Amino acid sequence: MRKLIVLSFITLDNVIQAPGGPEEDPAGGFEHEGWVAGYSDDFLLNVMIKQTSKPFELLLGRKTYEIFAAHWPYVKTDQDPFADKLNNAKKYVASKTLTKLDWNNSELINGDVPDGIKG
Repeated sequence: MRKLIVLSFITLDNVIQAPGGPEEDPAGGFEHEGWVAGYSDDFLLNVMIKQTSKPFELLLGRKTYEIFAAHWPYVKTDQDPFADKLNNAKKYVASKTLTKLDWNNSELINGDVPDGIKG
């Protein structure tokens, strides 16, 4: 069995929501989307580069998939060092409501986890 490594942006008071932009995810009345942007620096960039330096796959929920799929396929690789890595990574999406995934290399998980993910 492979390891599942979680790479997440989280505040000290346990907020894991919408680090990308001020309009990204106001669910539940959350008014502080985009909080990571003001704290991004070379240290954080280097951590992210290191974390994505080896081949990886993504395990996404529906909402995160929809946010990512609306953004990353349209980012040019010369504009962002992570665009190519995210666009080419295998993406497993856990959802009870999605029926079709348009972002390349995406596979819908509905029901039990497929055997291919376990090994």
